[in-house]
Amino acid sequence: QVQLVESGGGLVQAGGSLRLSCAASGIIFRINNMEWYRQAPGKQREVVATITRDGSTNYTDSVKGRFAISRDNAKKTLYLQMNNLKPEDTARFYCNADVQLTQLPYHNVYWGQGTQVTVSS
Repeated sequence: QVQLVESGGGLVQAGGSLRLSCAASGIIFRINNMEWYRQAPGKQREVVATITRDGSTNYTDSVKGRFAISRDNAKKTLYLQMNNLKPEDTARFYCNADVQLTQLPYHNVYWGQGTQVTVSS
């Protein structure tokens, strides 16, 4: 089975920085797109950033210029560098990965358990 484990969350003051990591493990042939989502209390889960296997990225407007998504394909690890954090960034952050388990063209999306980010004003 595939597991995704996030780390790097915590409590930080407004204007501070955090770097989230998401490590994938298990029987994996290839990881395609990877994403970071977040869910604040009482709100729907929203996509924060997306990265393709070849490194193309996309961000939601509220984090453009502050967050940077990256990945290390050899380490099967996804990152999110978050700078100039704001109180409204407070949420639980989740990663997901579109994974091919074998050479066959079948793939599934797997999710991590999330890591909490809290930004104080």
